[in-house]
Amino acid sequence: MFPAPAPILATTARRFALRSLPSLAAAQQSLTQSSFFIATLPPSRNPINPAPSTAMRLYSSTPQPQSPIPDGNSILASYQQQPTSSSPLMGNNISLAMETLARANAVCFDVDSTVITEEGIDVLADTLGKGPEVSAWTSKAMDGNIKFEDALAARLDIIRPSRKDIEKCLEMHPLRLSPGVDTLVEALQKRGTEVFLVSGGFRLMIEPVAEVLGVKKDHVYANTILFDESGNYAGFDATEPTSADQGKPKALRMIKEKYGFEKMVMVGDGATDAQACPPADAFIGFGGVVVREAVKEKACWFVEDFEMMIDIVNKYRST
Repeated sequence: MFPAPAPILATTARRFALRSLPSLAAAQQSLTQSSFFIATLPPSRNPINPAPSTAMRLYSSTPQPQSPIPDGNSILASYQQQPTSSSPLMGNNISLAMETLARANAVCFDVDSTVITEEGIDVLADTLGKGPEVSAWTSKAMDGNIKFEDALAARLDIIRPSRKDIEKCLEMHPLRLSPGVDTLVEALQKRGTEVFLVSGGFRLMIEPVAEVLGVKKDHVYANTILFDESGNYAGFDATEPTSADQGKPKALRMIKEKYGFEKMVMVGDGATDAQACPPADAFIGFGGVVVREAVKEKACWFVEDFEMMIDIVNKYRST
């Protein structure tokens, strides 16, 4: 079992074997010397992720002796025979997704509304008084109703964030991890599975998240905001693969070609995440923050928490 989410500083203290407090401090100081931290929101205070039910505690996060990997139908059958999880079995090809996760060399996570409980650009817009206008564009992009590059450009033109604006945002509104995501990432890494963050969000806001999770900096694929010499907004780097529609499939192809991975999973909440399968061998849609029906329909497996994924990773060693 993993405990109810606690502030990330406590989580980090519990996981000294992977990271030290100085490394967390480095993540906190990656923009300036201003202090901010990333936290998981206690369930009792989290309107999006309520306190775990009894069903959420069915699966242990403790590493188990890893078994030979059966076929996906057998893995699925083993969960169908157990009491129902808080995240019911949903998807177009659950057995494929479960077997691919069990065998995965790499797992790529979206960040906004998947690894963290909010959309980073919406949080930034809120701090600048542009929240409703930007949020409408975000919903269009995540539902697949507009090309991502058009939505990105429109939102940035509305808020035009300076470097100081981003620093102030992170000080005022610390980003919060989705419950269980740190446990899942740790389990994957202990098993030897590479973890990547592939996001249409902003590198300046995502790299501190990666630091806390122990994800390598070169395993982050995200958008780069450009600033002039005074730190004012000067546009965004259109050469980043995630800056355009079909950018996540491009990023995953780059990752697969660079590292030679045979089995790769994409996990995310949005239409741009669903686009990434293929080249991902399976797409696991995440609805723990927001359920998008278009994503639910396309997902090989759709989950509303990370419990069963953690259990599969702890049971089976990737090949």
